Amino acid sequence: MSENFGSSGQMQPLSVGNVVSAAVRLYRSHLKDYFLLALKAYVWVLVPVYGWAKFYALSALISRLAFGELVNQPESISSGQRYVNSRLWQFLVTMLLMFLIGIGVGLGAVILFALVGFFSAFLGLGQQANPATYILFILLTIVVSIVALVAIFWFFTRFYLADVPLAIEENVDGISTISRSWELTQGYVWRILAISFVAFLITIPAQIVLQILSAVIQAIFLPLINQNSTIFAPILAVFILALSFGTGAIILPFWQAIKAVIYYDLRSRREGLGLKLRDREV
Repeated sequence: MSENFGSSGQMQPLSVGNVVSAAVRLYRSHLKDYFLLALKAYVWVLVPVYGWAKFYALSALISRLAFGELVNQPESISSGQRYVNSRLWQFLVTMLLMFLIGIGVGLGAVILFALVGFFSAFLGLGQQANPATYILFILLTIVVSIVALVAIFWFFTRFYLADVPLAIEENVDGISTISRSWELTQGYVWRILAISFVAFLITIPAQIVLQILSAVIQAIFLPLINQNSTIFAPILAVFILALSFGTGAIILPFWQAIKAVIYYDLRSRREGLGLKLRDREV
């Protein structure tokens, strides 16, 4: 695949298929390296705070490495690690801010539905015998739910690239990387959502395999646990955790490669990088 964006005024966005196929090529070409980085990231999750920052930084490192491949400036893993490690606490700041934003959105949704429920109950008093009132309430709830869900997806998509600028750009910190994502994604939310949906469909087989293996392992260990839970229960927990981490390490690089291609695409068109995807296999 080769896309020449030319001048910024003539740039056209990569299609959904092109973004996904470019991410797949990056993923396949660097599967071992990306997998090991992702697995390392998941192991760090077990360490509170510092480990969470390491997970976020190593995940973003995969996008940094993928972006380097896209712009014909490949970087060694050790060099990329030194860069993201120098911004480790900035990644923690970004992660905490995103967590707080998520809590705020969640509370807003709860308040909204509580108000809808209160409003519906208030209007329904004394009208219990009117079926049309109940139908109206149900329709109102459905409409509000759909609008709220769409708004939430739209809002969080604006932060889709929050970790990527921090891993790549020089004059960005843990706060400004969030606003940078908001800036880059402006006007392209629905396209990013379409790309994410297609990418999600691609990851479904891995999720199915995980569920099957989890069910098989539990079926093997549950009889043993019933006989001697003090020995086999922790073993089962370790197996399930290792399986989850392994599956996550397979899927995470693909998502980070998707982010790298989207970031590359948006920057190419918005800022006229004058770059093109390589014609050879990356």
